[in-house]
Amino acid sequence: MSFGFMGIQFGFALQNANVSRIFQTLGAEVGNLALYWLAAPVTGLLIQPVIGHFSDKTWTKLGRRRPYFLFGAIAASMALILMPNSSELWMAVGLLWIMDASINVSMEPFRAFVGDMLPSEQRTMGFSMQSFFIGIGAIVASVLPWVMTNWLQIPNTAPENEIPPSVRYSFFIGAAVFILAILWTVLRTKEYPPEVLASFEEDKKDGMNKTTEKGTAVKAGKASVCFRSGIILLLLGIITLIPLQYLKTEKEVYILSIGLIVFGFFEIAGGLFQKLQNRVNGFAEIVNDLNSMPKTMRQLAVVQFFSWFALFAMWIYTTPAVTDHIYGATDTTSQLYQDGADWVGICFGIYNGMTILFAFLLILLARLTSRKITHMIALLTGGISFISIFFISSPGLLVVPFVGIGLAWAGILAMPYAILTGSLPANKMGIYMGIFNFFIVIPQILAASILGALVKHLFGGHAIYALVLGGISMILAGIITLFVEDKS
Repeated sequence: MSFGFMGIQFGFALQNANVSRIFQTLGAEVGNLALYWLAAPVTGLLIQPVIGHFSDKTWTKLGRRRPYFLFGAIAASMALILMPNSSELWMAVGLLWIMDASINVSMEPFRAFVGDMLPSEQRTMGFSMQSFFIGIGAIVASVLPWVMTNWLQIPNTAPENEIPPSVRYSFFIGAAVFILAILWTVLRTKEYPPEVLASFEEDKKDGMNKTTEKGTAVKAGKASVCFRSGIILLLLGIITLIPLQYLKTEKEVYILSIGLIVFGFFEIAGGLFQKLQNRVNGFAEIVNDLNSMPKTMRQLAVVQFFSWFALFAMWIYTTPAVTDHIYGATDTTSQLYQDGADWVGICFGIYNGMTILFAFLLILLARLTSRKITHMIALLTGGISFISIFFISSPGLLVVPFVGIGLAWAGILAMPYAILTGSLPANKMGIYMGIFNFFIVIPQILAASILGALVKHLFGGHAIYALVLGGISMILAGIITLFVEDKS
């Protein structure tokens, strides 16, 4: 079931470790990196709930979730081939949108897949097994450019505005691994048909109410909740937009305000659909499900927010932070910069490699304590590790904090989902997993909105402080985890 996730993470890790490097090689400034990375959270925000909604209602010869695995893999593999051949910055940014959208199409149903197929007592193991395969794919992908250079003697430098051969060949290999791993899961697994899943749902004894299905009459108050939420979001967006306009800040700082306004319009539109038609269509159903999230999901949303703000800061700024703070290099054509960027790939490989080991440690720790305590320990360790990078001056010592980040990453990949699925109805697993992704991508949008400005104006162009801020955010996430209700 989880083998395909190895391919997804192979592509995802190549993207995380090398896209900032590609952007800088093609002329991007450090302060604008967060803006260019905006593709990742925005595509997730738009695509994952839609894919979740439709995969809940899909049944084909390939099953319910597997058609989406396959389509996303084909598109992502094509983007992986094209990305390192970009000759202009705008081409690379556009291909990041395509690549991330395709990865999201494959990735979202995988979370629901485990929720569909496993009972509560096996879900910690199921999501930890996903972490195991994620770790394998990510460690190989992260170190691949370094291996190309140091083992196969393929150059890691190139003329100005050209992607080094070691990076190009790594992306080509990633495309092949992505599609082959997904094919293994598609061809080697089966899924429970809708009627069997429905019987599981009927056997639940917790009295959980099912959300309104398409075509049924609207429950009282649903439309008014949409209107109220939409108006609040619109007002928040406008209130925050006015002072930004007055201060004439960078354009990326407007993203959050504009996002609040757009989200407010979506809520109001969902309410209008219901009022005018007196029934719930697909769009309104997604909005309703967002407004009626279970309590556990709402609590975990806050944990996810602070966790993923930290991760996004790491993915954007580790390369410029390490090359500047530790190597003292800012010239992207220099050998010293490229060596530092390669070492970042090794560090990313280390934290992903530790995920393989920690996936099994988390299972044991969760049995001895609880899933909440386990996740708290992982996040606190990760936050301290982020902050410790500031005090390191030797590249070799970076291994230590990235081991700690590996524990946090293993927890983030497994524990929230193991806790969440126990609170969700089986017939809504896909859509709620897609909505849960909001609280992964919203902090990323926030990071893209403010981190660039902070690095430019508050941190004096030194990206290392973005990692320190990420560490503080992850520590907060660990503390908040204690207040989450974990129900089976």
